[in-house]
Amino acid sequence: MKRLKVSFMLLVLTLLVASAVFNRVANSQGQSPSTYPNTPLTAAQSAALETTTNQADVAAAEDQCFTTDVGECPPNTFCEGADPNSTANFTFATGESARPPGADPDQTTHAAEAPAAFDNHTNSEAFLPQGSMIPKFPAAKPTPGTFEADKFIFSIVEETDDGLGPVYNAQSCRECHQNPVTGAISQITELRAGHNDANGNFIDAPGGSLINDRAIDPRAQERVPPLYTAGIVGDGPPIAAEEPVRTFRTSLNLLGDGFVEAVQNGTLVSIANTQPTVSNGQVHGQAIPVPVTENCVPPPPPPPCTGRFCPEMPTQICIERVGRFGWKDQIPSLLTFAGDAYLNEMGITNFLIPVENTTLGRPVTSFDTVSDQQACEDDETVNCGEDPEKDIVTFATFIRATKAPPQDAGIQHDQRFAADIAAGRQLFSQMPNGPGFSCSICHVPAILTAPAETGINAGKFVVPDGLGFKVIRPFGDFLLHDIGTGDGIVQNGGQCTRNMVRTAPLWGVRTRTRLMHDGQSLTFREAILRHQGEAAAVTAAFQQLSEQQKRQIIMFLESL
Repeated sequence: MKRLKVSFMLLVLTLLVASAVFNRVANSQGQSPSTYPNTPLTAAQSAALETTTNQADVAAAEDQCFTTDVGECPPNTFCEGADPNSTANFTFATGESARPPGADPDQTTHAAEAPAAFDNHTNSEAFLPQGSMIPKFPAAKPTPGTFEADKFIFSIVEETDDGLGPVYNAQSCRECHQNPVTGAISQITELRAGHNDANGNFIDAPGGSLINDRAIDPRAQERVPPLYTAGIVGDGPPIAAEEPVRTFRTSLNLLGDGFVEAVQNGTLVSIANTQPTVSNGQVHGQAIPVPVTENCVPPPPPPPCTGRFCPEMPTQICIERVGRFGWKDQIPSLLTFAGDAYLNEMGITNFLIPVENTTLGRPVTSFDTVSDQQACEDDETVNCGEDPEKDIVTFATFIRATKAPPQDAGIQHDQRFAADIAAGRQLFSQMPNGPGFSCSICHVPAILTAPAETGINAGKFVVPDGLGFKVIRPFGDFLLHDIGTGDGIVQNGGQCTRNMVRTAPLWGVRTRTRLMHDGQSLTFREAILRHQGEAAAVTAAFQQLSEQQKRQIIMFLESL
């Protein structure tokens, strides 16, 4: 028996030694990706991978939600001349002739209606003349400065030699913004992912929540993790943890966004302040301050604005503005939007964001064949990344010159539909058994833009006559709301915005086949019934309507 015990102990010792040797060998050669621990990134680890990710694409460490009922505009922003306690610049009424009170301040002063048409024409010859149509295959790239030239440049298909990628979603601005004319919408979506930590806070997927669908090299291709063979790029460890918070985001309409940019901060804050009063406290839009990237630059050279503070100048606070573009209101100005989209959607660096995105947090240097250190053609002291011609300025100018999406007057006034659409228009504003206002609380029918010569974007852009003092009919408030469809993704609004999305403006909605932020609702009725949270009372009121009344609301939407 003693001999048996000794033999057993020797066997155990042998196994322990063998195991230790095996582990040393395995560790010296690197752990097998197939056995790598499935440990999600912490907030600190995620932030370390995102040091070069632009500010609008990163889950902010600080909440930017702002309690607007104090009658002020958010910190580090300006009201831009609009009183945040005044209701003069908008109306919740849906009548065809309903106008914000401030549009007609006296008997002789009247704001014009913003030009609205799907016709590929400028909204103002004074701001951007129409110019001559550019041939399909011109001898050279046209010079910016006319609507036709800028539209052509907006539509150019980028190639690898132009700086496309290494990771990207599309080759042209027009690819995502075309239906029914250049600058409008499309069925194209983008993909985002991340996870929640033990405290319920959203953490980005490695390198940022945006998962690009394309790459110029298969090894650089992103996907929703895990990616066990991630070490093929950068010789790093496997990406073994899954990212279960996922969403699609549909492309947004850009037509008329020059007028949206020209809406003062104070007007958006006032809408948010007024919504609780007219909804019995059920609806309260959230305005968030986000950095105006072009203002975080005391040139030369301009550092990228990657957060509330400018890198390399920790005392230089980024001037902020109320966000209004993007599904998370992560963008405040059209130039910021152009720079952000050129990098994130096409992979082309520029003077606002001169650093490439990673591929799931891994460097893309070995795939990037175009220098990110090219001087701007109009100022050799400034780094323009892969955009030396400053195409992002042309993109922003083109968008500012587009007309707003029109309502279909032909449908609205056709004798077969007119009565039903008029009834639907009224119900959209005020349903029986609903709150003081119905859908129009968030889908605000009419808003007044800032007076011409108003400085916005912290003075970087002055509202021209073509955009100033105009009545727009967006059927949107450009604020964030929790209506039960939030995608769980956090960007620069902070964790408080995790379940919020921007109200979808309904102008031109008849041209969209896939509804809501994720495109998962395919009919107007489906989209309406998905509204819960702040919109639950309105949805309940809709459910109590007769079938005819429900169809009348849908017919009204079919005319927008």
